[in-house]
Amino acid sequence: MTHIKIEDAEIIVVGGSSGMGLAVARRLLAEGARVTIAGRSGEKLAAAQRELGNHSGLSTAILDISREEAIAAFFLDRGPVDHIVSTAADIEGAYQLLPDLQISAAQRVVESKLYGPLLLAKYGAPSLPPSGSITYTSGVAAYRPAARGSVVAAVNAALEGLVRALAVELAPVRINAVSPGWVDTPIWSFFAGEAKQATLEAMAKRLPAGRVGQPEDIADAIRFLIGNGFTTGSILHVEGGHRLI
Repeated sequence: MTHIKIEDAEIIVVGGSSGMGLAVARRLLAEGARVTIAGRSGEKLAAAQRELGNHSGLSTAILDISREEAIAAFFLDRGPVDHIVSTAADIEGAYQLLPDLQISAAQRVVESKLYGPLLLAKYGAPSLPPSGSITYTSGVAAYRPAARGSVVAAVNAALEGLVRALAVELAPVRINAVSPGWVDTPIWSFFAGEAKQATLEAMAKRLPAGRVGQPEDIADAIRFLIGNGFTTGSILHVEGGHRLI
């Protein structure tokens, strides 16, 4: 059985300034990894750094993964990297019925959840060792789409196809994704506003697990995919049984 060493590993977490990405960074730092959290907002990165206690193993980087030249420059300036994680997603304005959907909002989803991951692999894979990995996040919308969610459902499904293709092309580097269900993260305040708690509680009653997810649930799953040397091209579903209802 191959267990990949986490202590002293160099790990990049794109989208690590909040929500699931922040929980991943916290988990990896606790195990002795050296973590770089990357995102578009310097203010959010600074807040995340404070929340993580200004950990000595933590660094930050401003990075927009929708810009190819930015990703190329990011990896050109770095040394070897052991693992790459991306939880980034720009879905603002994308949850609309078709008559109201703006293609610009759809394009931002594609850039952050499909083109961005593709570019992270293109420029990041050469920095990874044979034991390295790239882990993405898709989502249950690919399996349980809802009205207003056509763009996100389509992009999540496309990302999972990309995972399988990259696992073949970039082998022995491992490529996987976690597919979260409903997770209690700050983005729900944007989606549901004051109805956030009631919305999440209603879903919790429907799920076989009896609750919605927490960021730490996703961090556990990503940690598994980083550390298990015999898992590649896989989608790990962490959604409380959402696909069953």
